[in-house]
Amino acid sequence: MQAYGAWRVGKCDDAAAYAIWKSGCCRRLTAALLSARGVRTPEEAAEFLREDAGLLRDPMAMKDMDKAVSRIRAAVGKRETVAVYGDYDVDGITATALMTAWFRRQGLRCIPYIPERLTEGYGISEEALSSLAAQGVTLMVTVDCGVTALHQVRRASELGMDVVVTDHHECVGELPPAVAVVDPHRKDDEYPFKGLAGVGVAFKLVSALEGPGTEDQLLERYGALTALGTIADIMPVTGENRVLIRRGINMLRTREYAGLDSLMAAIFVDKSRISGTDISFSLIPKLNAAGRMGRVRVAFDLLMAEDRREAQRLAGELCAMNTERRNVEDRVFREALDMLGDARHLEEPIVLASENWHHGVSGIVASRLAEKFGVPAVIICLEGEEGRGSCRSYGDFGIFDALDDAKEELTSFGGHELAAGLTLRRDRVDALRQRLAAYYRNHEGDRPQQHILLDFCVEDPTYLTLGEIEALKLMSPWGVGNPPPTLCMRDVVAEALIPIGGDRHLKLVGVKNGLKFDCVFFGVSVRELGIHPGSLVDLAFEPGVNDFRGNRTVQLLLRDVRPSRMPGDPSVGMARRFRSGQSLQPMERAILLPNRSDMGRVWRYLTRRARRFDEETATLLPDIALRSGVPVPGRVLVCLWVLDELGLIRLTESEGIMEITIPRFEGKADLSKSALLQNLR
Repeated sequence: MQAYGAWRVGKCDDAAAYAIWKSGCCRRLTAALLSARGVRTPEEAAEFLREDAGLLRDPMAMKDMDKAVSRIRAAVGKRETVAVYGDYDVDGITATALMTAWFRRQGLRCIPYIPERLTEGYGISEEALSSLAAQGVTLMVTVDCGVTALHQVRRASELGMDVVVTDHHECVGELPPAVAVVDPHRKDDEYPFKGLAGVGVAFKLVSALEGPGTEDQLLERYGALTALGTIADIMPVTGENRVLIRRGINMLRTREYAGLDSLMAAIFVDKSRISGTDISFSLIPKLNAAGRMGRVRVAFDLLMAEDRREAQRLAGELCAMNTERRNVEDRVFREALDMLGDARHLEEPIVLASENWHHGVSGIVASRLAEKFGVPAVIICLEGEEGRGSCRSYGDFGIFDALDDAKEELTSFGGHELAAGLTLRRDRVDALRQRLAAYYRNHEGDRPQQHILLDFCVEDPTYLTLGEIEALKLMSPWGVGNPPPTLCMRDVVAEALIPIGGDRHLKLVGVKNGLKFDCVFFGVSVRELGIHPGSLVDLAFEPGVNDFRGNRTVQLLLRDVRPSRMPGDPSVGMARRFRSGQSLQPMERAILLPNRSDMGRVWRYLTRRARRFDEETATLLPDIALRSGVPVPGRVLVCLWVLDELGLIRLTESEGIMEITIPRFEGKADLSKSALLQNLR
């Protein structure tokens, strides 16, 4: 079963929510969500909900933007041949398409260049520079790359090309000697919004070139591309990005785009109602497939297509590539699982290598393994004596620092805390595995229990009507900095539990205050949930709408289900009486006495969840009872006391809070040495 974390429930400011609702800018549920996220006044709410172009800041406030504009305008005036150099992810592809389209609207010959992931790798190559120079390029504009390309920019100058760098990645060390370096992360750049994607920086450059007052026109022309790239790069959906994404989605719904319209039709996305979720989970994977499978030009050509028939052909090709990517990914994932054998839980990072694996899917497979086993994962694709790997972290573990500690085993590496890439010699794979394992043991520490962050608890179920939930779209698009609303509702009667999808998922019918709610829990079966019809439960969920054959109804998408708080559970009282030295009846002792299987279930559940728990006892005990399959909270408490007695865990309780820490333990515990168990028998 999936591992769920402790709930961290925010609080709705009732007074603020009421004032926001009474102002008329939104409905009750939206007002409550805004207040839970720190909005305190109707004026603040109105500002948050704005989507007009007036929120976009002056692009000329970005460092070097004046230099970039001057050089590009000179190129337009002299009718120079220009190049746009991008990256093979969706942010880079959309940024390349945006700048290429703008240059061609000016009547210039513009050569787009996007390197292939499998043969060229990330960044600017000297071979590409030589090719562009041979084609007469005198100005190259980079998008979504270039801020670390010192040597390549110097080489471009030697070949007679000026370079304008636009990027959004961190600036480390010396900047490249370009005509201009436009990047909001420059240490000397005071531009207030740092969350722009590469395509967002490209949009700001075009805005600066077109001049003040053209923002609305540019959003109509390039908004769809900007929204796609910004969503794909998982940038914060706040500030300027919220305007760029929201307006771009509106453009996707209302304007005609030969390429994107053909792609939406091919994957059965309703253009008139497309959402950020549709873009994230339907459009972007198809566009990304081109780069992953080494044919990035197909995605670029689709975005630039004007002929509907050609666009339909390209959309079909992208869908076929995505199917191929998915098949390759599944094969690599299965082979990785085979290498791990019968492992159910791992205590160190996964490091696997093969000659038969496709580098384009290595990052996805590493992510799936990290999520499945709860440890960092490295997938390495070997070719000859070399290997290229993708790394994904898990929890709060910093994978970049771990690679830095093992850098003697690597040819090169780069990335950040959660994801990284590396190259190494084939004969260093085992050494890397050992170094990462040692680093992980020394730095994993007391890995905390994962938390489920909930905006607030819905006390009044009448907030969850179809109209209220549909009105939440006013706060969209959702993403980093503005996540989808996640709420909870306590003391709900689980009236019915229905298997769906071949018992891989379930439907729960909940009842509270006489109101019924259909809930869906994906990836959890009825058996795994462990709840029986009639149980009183707490639900954590995302409020949603089910649209079936035109019939729209409320549907809660469950994130977690747990027994409602049971502070007065009689078995817990029995256990505490026993611990205090009071006598128990034989039947009470039988209820509390765990067998070896009970002890094993509780131990396995704890170690698979975290190395440290910190939660209310009245919530944690019934939750462990449910998840571990030991159904009596008092018996679970006895199991915890025994584990603490044997040194397998460290357990403390204070003021209703239970803390559990799990130190590393090797060998087997001898239950016969437990004085607690002997006394209970």
